[in-house]
Amino acid sequence: QVQLVESGGGLVQAGASLTLACAASGRTFSSHAVGWFRQAPGKEREAVGSITWSGGNTFYVDSVEGRFTISRDNAKNTVYLQMNSLKPEDTAVYYCAASRTYWGSRSSGYDYWGQGTQVTVSS
Repeated sequence: QVQLVESGGGLVQAGASLTLACAASGRTFSSHAVGWFRQAPGKEREAVGSITWSGGNTFYVDSVEGRFTISRDNAKNTVYLQMNSLKPEDTAVYYCAASRTYWGSRSSGYDYWGQGTQVTVSS
């Protein structure tokens, strides 16, 4: 079992930066890939990007490529989402999710989810 808790959300102005953290409990977290997703009001949940268990590979959706960076510190059981040059359209609840068997953009591939953290970007 893996339990995930996101933190670091908040209200920022456009152009600002914010770093989200996804802290995990469970000794096997280092063997899990982690994905970041977001859901804006009235919209479906969408992938932001993900990182493999080792941190050796990452992928990002086009809308955040070059602005967002995912990293992990397995010694701290934590995955980070560094968000730069934030835009109002990045406003959403951000979730992290973990899986031992899947790495990608499909939310259905992940077994464990956090409760989410709100990010609001004002113009």
